[in-house]
Amino acid sequence: MSSLRARLLAWLLAGVVLVGAAGGWIVYRNALSEADVFFDYHLRQTALILRDQPVEYLLAPQFPPADAAYDFVVQVWSLDGVRVYLSRPHAVLPQVTTLGFATVATSEGRWRVFGVQALTKVIQVAQPMSVRQQRAAELALQTLKPFALLLPVLALLIWLSVGHALEPLRRLTALVSARRVEALHALPDARLPDEVRPLVGALNDLLARLRAALERERAFMADAAHELRTPLTALHLQMGMLARASGDAERAAAMATLSAGVQRAIHLVEQMLALARQEPRAEAQRVAVRLDDLAREVVAELVPLADAGGIDLGVSAAQPASVHGDPDALRTLLRNLVDNAVRYTPAGGRVDVSVEEAAADPRGARLTVSDDGPGIPPAERERVFDRFYRRAGTAPPGSGLGLSIVRTIAQSHGASITVADGPAGKGLSVTVGFPPG
Repeated sequence: MSSLRARLLAWLLAGVVLVGAAGGWIVYRNALSEADVFFDYHLRQTALILRDQPVEYLLAPQFPPADAAYDFVVQVWSLDGVRVYLSRPHAVLPQVTTLGFATVATSEGRWRVFGVQALTKVIQVAQPMSVRQQRAAELALQTLKPFALLLPVLALLIWLSVGHALEPLRRLTALVSARRVEALHALPDARLPDEVRPLVGALNDLLARLRAALERERAFMADAAHELRTPLTALHLQMGMLARASGDAERAAAMATLSAGVQRAIHLVEQMLALARQEPRAEAQRVAVRLDDLAREVVAELVPLADAGGIDLGVSAAQPASVHGDPDALRTLLRNLVDNAVRYTPAGGRVDVSVEEAAADPRGARLTVSDDGPGIPPAERERVFDRFYRRAGTAPPGSGLGLSIVRTIAQSHGASITVADGPAGKGLSVTVGFPPG
């Protein structure tokens, strides 16, 4: 049963029926107890009245069957055990009784018997227990009849109450169904039940995240279209220069310029694809990653690039440190940091990568890339993480996406980024601090 309305109705109606059945049983038992007390009193009174009556000499029963509303049967026994009187013929009446009350089983069911002894006889008054049970059932039915008549009304009230209680869900469903695809504003949570408000809050949080993701994608597409227009236009112009080249030297120079433009365009596209993979992205499989091993691998990979520029690249400190994260994303983060440092450090400079374990820093593991290059003025250190932002007059040319990718990956891992001056106040030092655990 998948319908919430059907479940509520089934449980409520079943509860009403069960409670009604339990109440009916209790009423029946109470009525039977009252009937026992009532009929036992009449059995005793009848026996005591007949104790002084000469019933053994009566030729006809004193209690005709038509007048016996409670089906009392009277037997009189002599002291030597001979039955001298029977008010009504019954073949299965108890033949022997004790004085006082007793319940005797016969082939026709149980009988309630009261016996009293006179001077010359024993009087026995008996009644079938079925009479009492029937009377108790009639009393219970009379008591429960109003409830049974009102049960359909109660079921209708439950139906209407459940429908009224579920009305906010129906309105919320209609509101969500009527929304357009681009409508990502928050759902109204006024006049909603307390049980529905958390669901609406979760939906609003999801809508806010979707809206932010779409805004980021729109901004990314707009920035990408703007940034790609310039290199593609430059490539078109360089191809025209190559076509107009008149000599081998001019053609070789045009080819070199065109090749450099193609390389810049390739680097820009690669950085844009890397950013698109990171923001927004689905939660990747997180595993334990050794930052010290990752630092050694990335440095060994970029050593040829550093050697080509005459830069001393190495790992200055590599304490054993592990973080829980995406290995590929963390490799991209460190590679972008080291690649930026190598590209902007002049020949003869130095780039160091260090890793500090959590035991040495209560803030968690730290990954630091420092250089002794030109650095970044403090006023611009926050802006360098924006997409496609490049400082005026910066060389060599780049895409302006490297540090933006670094920030996106750090945020997805709950890490913080700190930009400060490099060693001895020269250059730049970028530290990524990972939270403990």
